[in-house]
Order: sequence, then structure tokens, then C-alpha cells
Amino acid sequence: MPVELTPSGTYGAKVPQGGPRLLVRVGMSIVSALFRLRGLRIVTLTTIGARSGERRSTDLLSVPDGPDAWIVAASFAGSARHPAWYINMAKNHGHIWLKDGSRRLQVDANNLKGEARDEAYGRLIAIYQGYAGYQQKTDREIPVVRLSAVASAVS
Repeated sequence: MPVELTPSGTYGAKVPQGGPRLLVRVGMSIVSALFRLRGLRIVTLTTIGARSGERRSTDLLSVPDGPDAWIVAASFAGSARHPAWYINMAKNHGHIWLKDGSRRLQVDANNLKGEARDEAYGRLIAIYQGYAGYQQKTDREIPVVRLSAVASAVS
């Protein structure tokens, strides 16, 4: 089942909006580099913009879920809203790519639900405690997504 947009929250962390795109990219690159230095797994997710139709890439903290699958959380730092990449996946399913180290591949994305979601979110919290705080900041259930390599696109 493709990613489905879950309800937004009614409250959450205030995430800075707008600003110089270059400054945001530089800041996120620094955060990704620091996470990598700590030995955390960062993947680059590329989607097609829901409104722009252009390719959009973002680095995400992930945990492996088998040889060709990854778990990520659409936390947006505990905001009441979903991150743009999550909305893009829901609107443009079938146009999702992932880069993990030197591997680049097309992936399918699926929401995890119930116990599977809770277990996967627990795995993310185990590697980065910030996720626990993000869930406490908002009343929306933070979506947890499993990204699986499309069989014909594994490289």
C-alpha cells in the first residue's frame, strides 16, 4: 500500500519556514555530517515535489530493515505538520529514489501501522533519542515509513 497522508496535528514544534534555501541546505548538511560522524546511517531521499513537479532531495536518519529496506520517520522535529518529503511521497508514489552510500535505487514507500510502527519507531529512538521528544511535542502520530528497493532497480 502506498504512503497515505495521516492527519496533521493541532499543535507541535515551531519549525522555521522559508529563509534562504542555501542557508537551510548548508545547515542540514552540517547536521547530516555530524550524524555520520557519530556512526548513524544517513540516506538521501529524492522525491518529486507535490506542487513544483521538480526533484527534491533530503537527508534522513534511517535504520536498516533487511538488505534492501530502510526505516525513516516523518517527524519534522515534532511539528504539527508533515515534512514536505512525506507529502511528496504520498502524492507521487512510484517516483521515489534513495541513495545509501554508493548505492542509488528506486524504492517503494509504505506506512507502518500498529505494532510494526511502534517497534520500528522504537528502533529509531534507540539510535537517536530526539525522536522520543519529537513525539511528545505534537499530537499527530509521527508516520514511520519503510522504504523497500524496487526489485528491478536494485544496484
